[in-house]
Amino acid sequence: MSSPSRARILSCYALLCVIWGSTWVVIKQGLDELPPFTSAAARFVVAAVALLALAPFLARREGGVRPPLAVVVQQGTFNFALSYGIVYWSETVLPSGLVSVLWAVFPLMMGLVGHFFLAGERLRLAQALAFCVGFFGVVLLFETDLAAIGKDAARAGAILLLSPLVCTIGTVAIKRAGPGISATYLNRDGMILGAILLSTCALLVERDRAIPMSSTVIGSVLYLSLAGTVLTFQLYFWLLRWVPAYKMSLIAFVTPAIALCLGSLVRGEPVGKTTIAGLALILVGCLGVLRGKRVTKARDAARRPDPV
Repeated sequence: MSSPSRARILSCYALLCVIWGSTWVVIKQGLDELPPFTSAAARFVVAAVALLALAPFLARREGGVRPPLAVVVQQGTFNFALSYGIVYWSETVLPSGLVSVLWAVFPLMMGLVGHFFLAGERLRLAQALAFCVGFFGVVLLFETDLAAIGKDAARAGAILLLSPLVCTIGTVAIKRAGPGISATYLNRDGMILGAILLSTCALLVERDRAIPMSSTVIGSVLYLSLAGTVLTFQLYFWLLRWVPAYKMSLIAFVTPAIALCLGSLVRGEPVGKTTIAGLALILVGCLGVLRGKRVTKARDAARRPDPV
């Protein structure tokens, strides 16, 4: 399979940033009426049904082999059920923009986990220092923005950080599985498993909660399912076949800024100086980690002898 053009890759990046930047506030809107696990389950049920219908057509155009069961289980459990279940629950306590800012530590976690499990992605001293800068940004947010919200906010923020961590584990597992896996079948099967796990959780802990069917709820679920899940993850995991994992995580640089703006405009969420400072430190740390990876790979390539 030939590699996609640079223009096509950049277009997919831009589309992913815009859609994923908007999903945080749309989740918050839906949670005004739906409990968190029910809302997340509805999103993945609709997405799974849509992919069941679209998968044969998309898979023929995309190519690739069917994913191993172990990879499907890892993606459905970590990238979908656990990661999104945590995000939805966290947004019942925290503003949507602040949740997106804390989730921006994803590239830092990718750098740290990739150091141990992905060949050619080891961290150096400068990258470790950059990691500390990003970590200080998280500490700043806990000491200021989260403390100002209330005593439950720090606990919610700590639990939220598990979401990018489990997503990192799933992404590294998918990357290690090789470039030939069909993103269509991986997403379809992973979303089916994610929908089953989230629905089971909703039945266990939210079965007594009312489920309204207002236009806000329906619109939120449809947007998050079709645009925020089917389209974006199809693009993301297809791009992951051609683009290094650390470069894919650069999307996390743009989405928090979009989410903060939309959270402020749509819901009047506060965006203070400490919010911006914390985000800046996190992104500077991410940039240092990712830039170091690019330099390291370039040096490794220069040292490698030409093939005979």
